[in-house]
Amino acid sequence: MNRSAVVRVSFIGLAAALLIAGGIVMTHASMVATPVGVDAIKPFRVHFPDEALADLKRRVAATRWPDKEIVPDQSQGVQLATVQKLARYWATDYNWRKVEATLNALPQFTTEIDGVDIHFIHVRSKLPNALPVIVTHGWPGSIIEQLKIIDPLTNPTAHGGNASDAFDVVIPSLPGYGFSGKPAGTGWDPIRVARAWIVLMKRLGYTRYVAQGGDWGNAVTEQMALLAPPELIGIHTNMPATVPPGIDAAALAGAPAPAGLSTEEQHAYDQLAYFYKHGLGYANEMANRPQTLYGIADSPVGLAAWMLDHDARSLALITRVFDGQSEGLTRDDVLDNVTLYWLTNTAVSSARLYWESKLPFFAPKGIAIPAAVSAFPEELYQAPRSWTEKAYPRLIYYNRLEKGGHFAAWEQPALFTTELRAAFRSLRAKTSATAAK
Repeated sequence: MNRSAVVRVSFIGLAAALLIAGGIVMTHASMVATPVGVDAIKPFRVHFPDEALADLKRRVAATRWPDKEIVPDQSQGVQLATVQKLARYWATDYNWRKVEATLNALPQFTTEIDGVDIHFIHVRSKLPNALPVIVTHGWPGSIIEQLKIIDPLTNPTAHGGNASDAFDVVIPSLPGYGFSGKPAGTGWDPIRVARAWIVLMKRLGYTRYVAQGGDWGNAVTEQMALLAPPELIGIHTNMPATVPPGIDAAALAGAPAPAGLSTEEQHAYDQLAYFYKHGLGYANEMANRPQTLYGIADSPVGLAAWMLDHDARSLALITRVFDGQSEGLTRDDVLDNVTLYWLTNTAVSSARLYWESKLPFFAPKGIAIPAAVSAFPEELYQAPRSWTEKAYPRLIYYNRLEKGGHFAAWEQPALFTTELRAAFRSLRAKTSATAAK
């Protein structure tokens, strides 16, 4: 949230204070004085005015459509029929207020770290000895990705788990994304975000915790591991960085696969080469010219199409969703995420992370702390065990799954929850240190 845009209204003796910024209402509902100063953690609620939602529907209805693609497949991009089905549902039946209610039923907060207001969900388990985990989303994701895993992680006995599987869950919004502030200067790369997350977990009082991420969330999580705060005892990733340099260079160049690859390695190479050839357009544009993307800040349908075209497998899944097929995602899931970007006007501010980062996506980083990997088959590439063991010398868990893609927690929450429980079980056994309650 842009602090300069926040209007502060306080009433001594009242139970609530309202902060209004860009149509977002943040409610402080504590009956006691809210802490002040740089370390203050402030309760947060979200409510956009009816006018903002009506404007969104008007813009969707007024979309000027391009001609239909001239090929029978998705090789030219998101097909017109898919986006028109999305737009019809968005403008008529979609209800943003449902996701507001879901978010506002969760404990949400903001706190200023390194000059930026960081928004986060923080749900403490009611079970004893819960292991704290900080879960980081990526692009074009948001906190919407992780909503389905919160209750299974914090309340495992209600979801087929044991009390000993319980987690405290912290889910922050990346700077420039969602309800977090938009950095006013440069330098907010994954390394700086990782430093902020370390501050956040310390500010919450946690003396032992683990971290999880995919996409940019993996980059942030791995950088936390490299910074090696003593409180961080292990990480889990569903988009691991494991590709050996020579193999990565060959895939990027579109060269034939190097000789001697195993079946798993050959499959990963083919996936990676396909992504480099067909899937990097959005990343290249955001890495080089994020400010040029005025169109997706002005057109909700343009924003939706841009976000849907992240990777071929996710796009195919979402296309099936809008064709009426039953998938891990629903139409509402997809539009909850896009609408969050639209209402918070974060299309361009979120894109700047690609401009800021100089980290290679898939190169091993030399992670020295315990690491766990879940290799989903429809990820950008399914990391082979052989590459994973070299990339993470202290690999404590590896599983090659048969279902799930890039947005694993969102698409396959039950599988994802099971993976996190299994991934960190050995660390729970090694330490009785837990979060400060």
